[in-house]
Amino acid sequence: MSYNTFGHLFRVTTWGESHGPALGATVDGCPPGVALDAGMLQHWLDRRKPGQSRHTTQRREPDAVEILSGVYEGHTTGTPIQLMIRNVDQRSRDYGNIADTFRPGHADITYFQKYGLRDPRGGGRSSARETAARVAAGGVARAVLQSLLPDLRIMGYMVAMGPHRIDRARFDASQIDQNPFWVPDAQAAEDWARVLDRTRKDGNSLGALIEVTASGAPAGLGAPVYAKLDTDLAAAMMSINAVKGVEIGAGMDAASLTGTENADEIDMGADGPVYRTNKAGGILGGISTGQELVVRFAVKPTSSITTPRDSILRDGSPNTVVTKGRHDPCVGIRAVPVAEAMMACVLLDHLLLHRAQTGATGPLGDIGA
Repeated sequence: MSYNTFGHLFRVTTWGESHGPALGATVDGCPPGVALDAGMLQHWLDRRKPGQSRHTTQRREPDAVEILSGVYEGHTTGTPIQLMIRNVDQRSRDYGNIADTFRPGHADITYFQKYGLRDPRGGGRSSARETAARVAAGGVARAVLQSLLPDLRIMGYMVAMGPHRIDRARFDASQIDQNPFWVPDAQAAEDWARVLDRTRKDGNSLGALIEVTASGAPAGLGAPVYAKLDTDLAAAMMSINAVKGVEIGAGMDAASLTGTENADEIDMGADGPVYRTNKAGGILGGISTGQELVVRFAVKPTSSITTPRDSILRDGSPNTVVTKGRHDPCVGIRAVPVAEAMMACVLLDHLLLHRAQTGATGPLGDIGA
């Protein structure tokens, strides 16, 4: 088993490497009759592609997506959708000097320990470039969700870069697309730009904290034990390159709360239950409550830095590594559109599971009826 596929009914298989001729995704389980064309997917890929500011890798990739199958006359057919994105700006020579060296913080050493060989060019399959395929697949999921849940809104943004956090009192969603950090705090965006410029000049990198939310998701998505909505959301986010921790709602902070502080009290509203708070992040017992879904994850600092790091060669002898090439000083910046894509894929998957099990197109219970 190679495990390049995720999802239950809406299944996505990604393929390709950072410096190969192309990469892409095979999307299976997409309902038929959904309006879809390459332009709809390109919108999301343009948000993720590299080289859009001085704060990301300067690799120049158009990330132009091609739909090879599964769409006819602008609508999905219900058969597998094959998506391809050609690589056009590889510089494999940048990695020639580390072909026999294990870079600290990278998957070089574990890939070699598992397979007995590795592709050193940009990390091969472990490269963050693989996430372009996920964003393309997420575009398919968004198109289906738009037809089934038109009120659903998925929004991702950075809430911290290194030790620097946003001021929640200044939270302004309209700012997210107005700065290179996807941050809902205009002042933080200005401050972070100066911090990251200094970090890059110092040959170093920073981590990030990303939050992604979904409003308008119905109650009832998920299952009690092995297909919990939060289980699959956590796994989806954890599968993104460089992610080292995931939390839902209050997350790790819940451990420091009392029961009275943590339990979201419930009132009966005109349209159903209304929760006074959302410590649960919109999920109870693995099933969505109808509240906003809130997922947060930590991205480690980029391991490719120009500051010398001690390591070993393949023969076990010591070596000092300086990683050349074009790298993100904070890879978490471009994780935002990837997180949104993964949220879309998981929500569509669970919506299809819900409909398959219950036959329902909306929430199961009419509480208060």
